[in-house]
This record gives sequence, structure tokens and C-alpha cells, in this order.
Amino acid sequence: MRSLVFWLTIMFEFALSGLRSGLRGRSFQAVFVLGVLLIGVAYLSGFFSPRQPQTVALDVGFSGMRFSLILLNLFWVQELVAREIDRKIILFSLAYPVSRASFLAGRFAAVLILSMLAAMVLGLLLLLAVTIGGGYAQEFAPALGVPFWATVAGFVLDAAVVAAFSLCIAALSTVSALPLALGAAFAVAGKALGATLSYLSRGADGDQEMLARYNPIVDLIRWVLPDLSRLDWREWSMYQLAPGAETAFWSATMAVAYIILLLVGASLLLARREFS
Repeated sequence: MRSLVFWLTIMFEFALSGLRSGLRGRSFQAVFVLGVLLIGVAYLSGFFSPRQPQTVALDVGFSGMRFSLILLNLFWVQELVAREIDRKIILFSLAYPVSRASFLAGRFAAVLILSMLAAMVLGLLLLLAVTIGGGYAQEFAPALGVPFWATVAGFVLDAAVVAAFSLCIAALSTVSALPLALGAAFAVAGKALGATLSYLSRGADGDQEMLARYNPIVDLIRWVLPDLSRLDWREWSMYQLAPGAETAFWSATMAVAYIILLLVGASLLLARREFS
């Protein structure tokens, strides 16, 4: 019991220092400004749709928010973990009698908290843009209550999976830029997997050669790569088309399980790594 309390205390200290570093980082400020600009684009996009200005603004804003959150998570992992490992700053943290797993857990907690704070601010800005923008009153208003914030929560969980993957690469890689590059590729692949599976399941527009060539490969990939498109619930807020409770539950469970597996893998990799 005492060792567990000590481990949690150390993890909290790493998380707290990570929060301070993340908020001061220039990458956070730059990407956050980009996110605010994307919300501004969402506001302006509503004026191009005379029938559904709020829905269009919401769709553009959700895309901008997801893009910004993934970038923020990747830059935070880059600054709080990959750069510290590359510059050997981590040796000062590990000089104390603490486990490397507590360091990674604390840093990931910091990234997750920062991501939730950024999502809350961007969500409030998007709500403001959708409410006052457009210039026209549409017949079927979007749902801006629970469905809206459930969609934002899905984006946070989506970005957390990408951050966990990037963290695992950072624990293994000796190239500081690799977690950022592979994390971005992982985010694109995870998002595209759902559309690819849907396209192939519909028969690939009758292209049997494509089906025979790529269907076995995609079936294998789906067991390794998570389908991050399942965490995109924007239709609930935009068109009041709620995802099934079972679908949402298993999508969230998939994401949490993947995060846990990646964090365990990152801890094992960092525990065996030697710093010279």
C-alpha cells in the first residue's frame, strides 16, 4: 500500500511538471492558435450554406478540432518525452529512486489533461461560432448539448490513442523526430481504416481484382491497427443521429484497451533501454 502511494505521488509530480512544460511550450501556443483559426474558418464557412449554416460550420469546426488535438498531442509527446530522452534530460528524473513506468505514466497523464483543457476551450469557441454564425436560421437545428460534448470527448480519446502510440515509439526510437512522424502516419492510417473497410465491404465498385489483392491485407491490418473513425460521433450533434450505445461502448473500450497496451509496451521498452 505504501509503495502504491509513493508510485502515485511520483507519477503526480511528473504529470505536474509535464503540465507546466506543456503550457509553456511554443509548439502548444502555435498549434493552439492554429486551432482557433480553424474555428474561425468554421464560423465563416456557415455563410456559404443558406440552408444548413450551423451544420456546415459544425462539420468544419469538428474537423479542425480533431486535427488540432492530434497535432497538440504529438507535439506534447515530442517535447515531454522524446526530446528529454534525446537530450538525456530524463537522466535527472530517473536519478531518484523511481521507476521508468511512473515517468511515462506521469507524462501521459499530463498530455491527457492538456488535451482535455484544449478540447474544452476549442469546444466553447466552436459553440460560440456555431451559435452566432451563419446568418440564416435552419429548419433542423444541430444538437449542441450532450451530443456535442460527447463528440468532443471522442476526439480527445482519439488523440489519446495517437499520443500513446507516439509515446511507445519515443521509448524505443533514438531519432527524436520519429515519434512525431510515425504518430502522424498512425493517425492518418487509423482514420482511413474505417473508410477502407467500408469500401471493400461494398464490393469496391465491382473491382474484383482489387478485392482479391487488398481484402486479405486489410483484414490482417484491422487486427493490429485500431479503427479511429469509430470515435468520430459528429453525426450525433450535426444530424441528431446517435450512435448505438453498444457501438459507442465498444469503440471507447477498444481505444482504452489500445492505450493500456501501448503504455505497457512503452514501459517495457524504456525499462530495457540503456542511456550512455
